[in-house]
Amino acid sequence: MNLWSLFTWLHVIAGVAWVGLLYYFNFVQLPAVAAATADKDGPGPAAISKYIAPRALVWFRWAAVATWLTGAAALESMGVGLANAFTLQSGAEVIGIGAWLGTIMLINVWLLIWPNQKLLLGIVPASDAEKARAKTIAFLASRTNTMLSIPMLMCMVGHQHGLPFFN
Repeated sequence: MNLWSLFTWLHVIAGVAWVGLLYYFNFVQLPAVAAATADKDGPGPAAISKYIAPRALVWFRWAAVATWLTGAAALESMGVGLANAFTLQSGAEVIGIGAWLGTIMLINVWLLIWPNQKLLLGIVPASDAEKARAKTIAFLASRTNTMLSIPMLMCMVGHQHGLPFFN
């Protein structure tokens, strides 16, 4: 197996973990916490917030880093080059747009989602007003990543497979 194949497979595996968790948070956990909060006779959202969310966020954050690093390594080993991708050089425009989208998503994870989730989960002390603000920021950053994931995935697949909508 050549290095490009190895890095590509690692990139795909890490990316599945990252985007899978992103979709889990947006389409499963968020509605489940809302339903648990609204259910006055139920167990409430404490178990999700105390046990599931912190562990899922560890995997989410580090899968984002692993995805970005293995993507950079794949670009280098396939001869495109990270600099060529990020400067959208000829032949690297599509993969470059995908790399930029993935980079924006990575920044959102580490600079917007995670710091605000620490406040919401009580990892870092916060007032109710700080938690309300953190909830809005984390929600918007997470939804932004969900929307960015669609064109990002299309760029990643389109570059390698020459999908018709990129020709």
